[in-house]
Amino acid sequence: MAYAALSSLMHTLQQLLQSKSPLICTGNTSIQYVESLYQDLCDLQVFLENTTMEVKDIDDVKVLEKKIKDVVYKAEDRIDSSLRSIILLDNGDDDREMACKAFNEELQQVEKEVCFLKKEVMVIKFNKHIGFTKSPESTTFPSSRKSTIEEKTVVGMKDDLNTILNCINTQTKELIVISVVGMGGIGKTTLARKVFDNSTIHSQFDKHAWVTISQDYNKRQMLLDVVSSITGINQEIMSNDKLLETVYKGLKGRRFLIVIDDLWSNEAWDLMRRIFPNDYTKSRIILTTRLKNVADYASSSAFPPYDMSFLSLDDSWNLFTERLFREDPCPPQLEEVGKRIIQQCGGLPLSIVVIAGLLGNIGRTHDNWKNIEENLNSFFGSFPEDMEIHVSKLISSWIAEQFIKARSNTRLEVVAEEYLQELTDRSLILVGGRRANGRIKTCKIHDLLRQMCIREAQIENVVHFTNNDISDGINDHRRVIIPYLIQDYFRDHPKHRNGKITTRSLIFLGGQSYEVTGIYYWPYSISDFKLLKVLDAHEIGFDFSRIIPQLVHLRYVDARVNDPSSLAKLFNLQTIIIYSQKKNLQLPPQIWTMSEIKHVDITDVDMPNPPLGGQPLFLNSLQTLAVKSSVVVLKILRRIPNLNKLKINDVRSTEWNAFLDCLLVLQGLVTLNIQAAASLKSPFILSRDIFLPNLTKLSLNSTFFPWEDMAVLAKLPNLEVLKADNAFWGTDWKLDEDVVFPKLNCLGVRHGNLERWEATSDNFPMLEQLNLSWLHFLEEIPESIGEIMMLKSIEIKDCNPAVITSANQIRENQEIYGNSEFQLRFVRY
Repeated sequence: MAYAALSSLMHTLQQLLQSKSPLICTGNTSIQYVESLYQDLCDLQVFLENTTMEVKDIDDVKVLEKKIKDVVYKAEDRIDSSLRSIILLDNGDDDREMACKAFNEELQQVEKEVCFLKKEVMVIKFNKHIGFTKSPESTTFPSSRKSTIEEKTVVGMKDDLNTILNCINTQTKELIVISVVGMGGIGKTTLARKVFDNSTIHSQFDKHAWVTISQDYNKRQMLLDVVSSITGINQEIMSNDKLLETVYKGLKGRRFLIVIDDLWSNEAWDLMRRIFPNDYTKSRIILTTRLKNVADYASSSAFPPYDMSFLSLDDSWNLFTERLFREDPCPPQLEEVGKRIIQQCGGLPLSIVVIAGLLGNIGRTHDNWKNIEENLNSFFGSFPEDMEIHVSKLISSWIAEQFIKARSNTRLEVVAEEYLQELTDRSLILVGGRRANGRIKTCKIHDLLRQMCIREAQIENVVHFTNNDISDGINDHRRVIIPYLIQDYFRDHPKHRNGKITTRSLIFLGGQSYEVTGIYYWPYSISDFKLLKVLDAHEIGFDFSRIIPQLVHLRYVDARVNDPSSLAKLFNLQTIIIYSQKKNLQLPPQIWTMSEIKHVDITDVDMPNPPLGGQPLFLNSLQTLAVKSSVVVLKILRRIPNLNKLKINDVRSTEWNAFLDCLLVLQGLVTLNIQAAASLKSPFILSRDIFLPNLTKLSLNSTFFPWEDMAVLAKLPNLEVLKADNAFWGTDWKLDEDVVFPKLNCLGVRHGNLERWEATSDNFPMLEQLNLSWLHFLEEIPESIGEIMMLKSIEIKDCNPAVITSANQIRENQEIYGNSEFQLRFVRY
């Protein structure tokens, strides 16, 4: 965290050194003090990097980092407090001049303190320590590297898997509950997942659902998760009783397989078992829990709970070496210390996998492994147990808090995604869901690791995760996470506490749970968080218009804002995600001077008119834009050529040609999502080629193109994902042999009147996933699709029964070709 503290303060100083910085009265600023302080921080950063690479004694490193972190955090708080006073005052105001003078004095004092710190840490001697170095491959995080671990082989679990499969396949027609019991990290979820994902098992059931409960389960959220899994539809507006009824009716008469993961109480099971009908259809429920009494209570009488045992030392060692060395043997000089490390894991598979991930990132020397043997836990985590975390939000928060180290010629978002990939490769973070192109969409942390993270975070004062109690001494917590229903935290906070609040990140988790008594007054307390950089309050539903103007240091905001002009003085903004229930709103014109902005999502709010002239806008860092189409937006698109991702809504037929012209400028686009306002009476036409050489993902909605226009999209050289929802209209889609999608690996087609589809495997040589939804008139999937060697899955949702027949034929062909990994999924509504 010392490195992040240094980076954050250095970023502020860099802004002050900009010749046209709008943040302060530059004429009165002692630039030499800013430059001197910046240089001292650079020296500390380099020193910190070198010493952490060379030092052997981890305790020495921690002492050094804590000292730097504490001094720099306090310095940053003082500088930001002074800057806030300047920003809130208008130019020419006498009070502003006084604020500038106070800032200069504060800056001089901070420069002296940091200079003293620099001298103090520079005299630290490490010559009596034997250093260790990282292995060469750990100095970068290549995003292209994929984990080569064979997930389908679970060391020591073969007997466990066969036992559960036998229970599933028993001829008993009545509903059976199979409980798997064992401590956290022993492999209960892994075992259940192996059964659930087994293609043979999966094909035997009409309905499938996976529901994670966890210890602090929320009754309503649990019901919503079940309904979503069963129906595929979000039913937030339903009452609890209606949700129960919806699930019951959805399963009635069907053969279903349900996994209830991490059940902690009999009460939770009592609630859930009411919604599962027993129609003697050979339906099965797999339940995992750590508690023997819960397993006994829930299990079917003829099928007692299955107790998972720890791995033997031999199996533990086999799992460890398989993860770390793949097929190579363990070097003889590491075997003794390695087995001592594994013995400490006590046969717990998760611990073994985590340790293998840690050891894989340092040099393979005896001293390094000995060091790890003595220091096994050093993690961080702040999200609720079993919660899936959206990667896009996570990365934006990391960047806003300067957690990501800049690398030349590489966007911070790319570096951050590489960090995340490294964490998943080392099994420290679990992948929750993936996008169609294989990139991680959501992630989560296992509960065993989460407890270790929380302990470490408390020691390091990294994050404060509130519970139902209110802590009076949390003024200096840099990050605060607010879970479900904790309104008392703000109702009693900060009036019952003394001192300044130095919190930099404030994140609310949960959905409708925040709409509770007091919602209309307690959020105003957030204005007391004057130094806040990250505000993620999307879930609250409270209008933050009167609060945001006080939070001038915000870099990331995700909230409801009914008066967007409140953003006018937030010159540090990097990410804007705002929504409103009002109409005809637009961002303030000051957005054109906010050079830090990277991501804008404002589909409920309009963009302001850009400045006169055709020169590039100040938004030269803008990477992603989600916006409603308008004449103004089309003007803007022509002047932001560095855009990487664009989502544009309500594109009208009168704007279509002008929008196509904009695409000629947006050559850097990687992702494009078009939500059109076309109709059958006024369909859009792709009358010309679209040259977007970097585009990999294209989503089209309600464009109603003729199917012939697919030939235009085939000319996009790097297109990997194509999702079409009412995007094409016509009864016949015939692909000529010269129409080839060279890199398309995922094709999704939803809605429409398509009846006949003619294509060959040559049209889609790289296709891996085919998703067809609500195509009620389609007669069949082309037989040649089954000849595509790369094909991994077909998913059919509520289509003509003839489509299902042809999909089954394709599955048979895939089996003939030896593709045992092919999956066919049917989803009914």
